[in-house]
Amino acid sequence: MPDRRLAVTGAGVVAPSGVGLDEFWQATLAGKLCVAAIEGFDATGFPTHIGGQLRDFSAKKFVPKDYRKSIKVMARDIEIAVACADLAVRDAGLVTPGMEGQTPNVEPKRLGCNIGAGLMCAELPELGTALVTSLVDGRFDYKTWGTVGMNNLTPLWLLKYLPNMLSCHTTIIHKAEGPSNNITCGDASGHMSVGEAAQWILRGAADVVIAGSTESKLNPMGLLRQTLMHRTCTTRNDAPATACRPFDAAHAGFAIGEGGGLLILEDMARATARGARIHAELVGFAAACDPQGINLERPTCGNLAAALRNALRTAGIGPQDVGLAIAHGTAVPGEDLVEAAAWTEVFAGVGKLPATTLTGAVGCLFAGASGMDMILACKALAEQVIPPTPNFERPACESVLDFSPAPRQGKFDYAVTSTFTVGGQSAVCVFKRYQP
Repeated sequence: MPDRRLAVTGAGVVAPSGVGLDEFWQATLAGKLCVAAIEGFDATGFPTHIGGQLRDFSAKKFVPKDYRKSIKVMARDIEIAVACADLAVRDAGLVTPGMEGQTPNVEPKRLGCNIGAGLMCAELPELGTALVTSLVDGRFDYKTWGTVGMNNLTPLWLLKYLPNMLSCHTTIIHKAEGPSNNITCGDASGHMSVGEAAQWILRGAADVVIAGSTESKLNPMGLLRQTLMHRTCTTRNDAPATACRPFDAAHAGFAIGEGGGLLILEDMARATARGARIHAELVGFAAACDPQGINLERPTCGNLAAALRNALRTAGIGPQDVGLAIAHGTAVPGEDLVEAAAWTEVFAGVGKLPATTLTGAVGCLFAGASGMDMILACKALAEQVIPPTPNFERPACESVLDFSPAPRQGKFDYAVTSTFTVGGQSAVCVFKRYQP
């Protein structure tokens, strides 16, 4: 990346293991296992009945009082995003123009927002009522849908499920008038949002950007899609806590989770001038795609090896400089193997590479995983600790990735976090330990 430095001054995370950076980090170090029987809907008709869910979570306490009525038009993904944004802003010591009773310390036109999202699923009770009233002689009728069925949906119904609304609500709450965007590229969305946000700062379009990703597929439609792709674990409904086993010899698919994380990216000179605490620096980014195209029957990690190489190049470092790898780790056997092979292809000459993934603890968060993982990288660098890999006992294959079920003290300057999608995309971010 160019000489201008990028500071990570804030981190807001909402995960099954904890809400807020400190709670999340302590739960991670303790190896807290959060996958359990799904409570939000009846999943007994599915082959898998388990998930990593947020309990007793609401965006209510994370938005201004005069904005709480808007929660009615927020899907779960949006609620998670506005909560992460509030946590990240406060963690950074920022006062945005939308925060009540305080003097802002960031100009609205210099405050940007770029939040990655996934495919947001409509709530079946809402949509189901409208569909039932559109039946004629037991069959769905488009004309009846247009004249009767749609009237059962609120006028703002669609706004609950548009992926750009994560950024929209966040910018409205914080009165951000700088660059704003949304990237919807599945699991890679968070890394790609952070990569683009970094460019805004580097080219002088913004001083501060809220960036990352959140998602919740913990609903019937989300579970159905992953079930049809045979990605979920169906063999451990009676032992949900140990169901997700990424890169382990007993891996058999994932449990669906929900959550995510948002970072505050800030121009380094601005951050140091205001005396901000700096978690880490963002020094490298790259994305890639699978040149063979989409084939859901063939395990792919989106040409991850190319993304890893290019991210290291933009960071100006080599494989030997990396002290921590945070892998995506879906726990789907074929996907684990191709991901491990990609890391091994790039890092083969450095011996074993300390690594971790949190899927075993919280389930697969999809787009939200990349936001959470980037925060994990920054915190690990700041604390000089290699987090544990929950439910890891024996490697599924030989690779450079060195996982451990226990936390390890380390001494490292760079952490690399990666993600990929079944659609054939990948993205990588490189973070550096902050040194004044």
